[in-house]
Amino acid sequence: MLALIGWSTLPAGLLPKWLWVVGVTSFLNTFQAFATLTATRRIYANKPHEVTGLSGRTFGVWTLVSAVVRLYGAYNLHLAPMYNIVLCTFGIAWLHFMSEFFVFRTAKITGPFLAPCVVATSSLIWMFSQYGHYVKQY
Repeated sequence: MLALIGWSTLPAGLLPKWLWVVGVTSFLNTFQAFATLTATRRIYANKPHEVTGLSGRTFGVWTLVSAVVRLYGAYNLHLAPMYNIVLCTFGIAWLHFMSEFFVFRTAKITGPFLAPCVVATSSLIWMFSQYGHYVKQY
């Protein structure tokens, strides 16, 4: 089954597999963001009334764009521009969630908020530390 969806053609190493898993998860979360506001309101639990249909759909579109970039990046980490763009998706996500918590005070520390924060933080650290291993210098 995994061969049918491209798992077997991923480059060697755990990072491409991690990006693939995060990309697929993000892709699936896109549908949730369009279908209901319940999960998005749980992320922004301090001010759930500020989550509207428009903001939910915008969150869904961002999630879809991130999923596509991360999935494509999982197969192309040897290309510096691709690696950098994937890295930026995690940086932007991290900045967003930190600003929602510390600046706008819309989020509070709960599982739905912590999950994307942990993914973004760990991915940033991992990608910064492994840059020279995956990116080929020509």
